[in-house]
Amino acid sequence: MVLYGAVAVLGLAVGSFLNVVIHRLPEMLRRRWYSECQALLESGNAGSGAAPATERYDLIHPPSTCPHCGHRIRPWENVPLLSYALLRGRCRACKGRISLRYPVVEALTATASVAVVWQLGATPQAVAALLLTWILVGLAFIDLDTQLLPDVMTLPLLWAGLVVNLQGLFVPLREAVLGAMAGYLVLWSVYQLFRLVTGKEGMGYGDFKLLAALGAWLGWKALPLIVILSAAVGAAVGVGLMAAGRLQRSNPIPYGPFLAAAGWITLLWGTAISRAWLGFAP
Repeated sequence: MVLYGAVAVLGLAVGSFLNVVIHRLPEMLRRRWYSECQALLESGNAGSGAAPATERYDLIHPPSTCPHCGHRIRPWENVPLLSYALLRGRCRACKGRISLRYPVVEALTATASVAVVWQLGATPQAVAALLLTWILVGLAFIDLDTQLLPDVMTLPLLWAGLVVNLQGLFVPLREAVLGAMAGYLVLWSVYQLFRLVTGKEGMGYGDFKLLAALGAWLGWKALPLIVILSAAVGAAVGVGLMAAGRLQRSNPIPYGPFLAAAGWITLLWGTAISRAWLGFAP
């Protein structure tokens, strides 16, 4: 129980940090892209001056503040879950409502972390799986907010999967390499076919890279289950939202959260699910 308690506390702390990543990383990328485009445009204008200096904005600076009044969040106001409960979900200074997203991410990260250790035990596999879990949580919520799966997260995740499988931590290296290749090509092929038939883009390249990363971690044999689970859950959610009137048929749904969830489920219970499926198959 001490181990699970420690993992839960660690998960809460990581979840609090992930909230910062989810909120700030897309804005950091947007500012960088804008700066690069501005520099490119100015480089083509003779006699243009140097680009103006921009204020530092990263995962550390500036300090967290209330989006309503600018009140600087003190350390005791930023304790995962506890501060939200004590403040009753409102800013201490202006009483503006704090998004429920923050405790949800913290609680989800903690719960998923405990599930990993519960399933895998105190093993090197569990340590690696925790890293995968945390990155998947961050990617899922970033995609929900922005329909973006940043390369700065998906590509290192892919390489990390190959590294952890150098000694076959989850699957043999050969299966990991084939999983990375097949993961990318499967969704890339679906994308190209969908665009050919409909003239529209059904998903983004970030989805290809995320499935490639999952293939690198879990091997090519896990890909069918990941694709089936993600497609089934995505379709069910989409139909449910349309039935509730909260989604129009023409509105896109980010696929990354479903891929992330399916990959995480496959990580912990993929073998059991596959065996159960084969047991029910005629």
